[in-house]
Amino acid sequence: MSKDKLQRIFNIITIITTVLLIAFIIYAFKLGILEDKTVLVQYMKKFGIFACLFFILIQIVQVVFPVIPGGASCLAGVLAFGPVLGFIYNYIGLALGSLIAFLLSRIYGIKMVEKLFPEETINKYLKYIQNNRFPTIFFWGIFLPGLPDDLLCYIAGLSKMSLKTFIFIILIGKPFALIFYSLFSYYLPALSD
Repeated sequence: MSKDKLQRIFNIITIITTVLLIAFIIYAFKLGILEDKTVLVQYMKKFGIFACLFFILIQIVQVVFPVIPGGASCLAGVLAFGPVLGFIYNYIGLALGSLIAFLLSRIYGIKMVEKLFPEETINKYLKYIQNNRFPTIFFWGIFLPGLPDDLLCYIAGLSKMSLKTFIFIILIGKPFALIFYSLFSYYLPALSD
């Protein structure tokens, strides 16, 4: 299969997926599941054994289309599934979403990133890709909770970072931030009692 044909197939899949994700986001906002973690948890429970797949999809969507804070969705996962399964489902969804963000940015470039994030924020992080230390900076951005890791995944796609390095950093760095969110989310309510 030629590179052009593969690119066209990927473009078609991307367009279809984007349309479906936008439809899902609109539907989710109408239900209020992206605005209130309690509503999200209750909605997920309706899916029974498929709730974990629904939650993983939400995590993928929230990375690719950063409409809800990642910390809030991580909290919802822990509340709905407990600290261990919540961590696992968060990890799977966020890792897949990060990979999709990286690939979309790599394929479509800065124009796509500019549609998702404020220009001032993009410019703040773009200067780091000129630096040979960007993989280290990216690792710490993924490792430490509270940093704009969704944006950093898109920025990494604009950099010279290899896909292999990107995946390695996501697989190694992402769990630490998630463990923090999972433990904090699970034990904070108990501490306030």
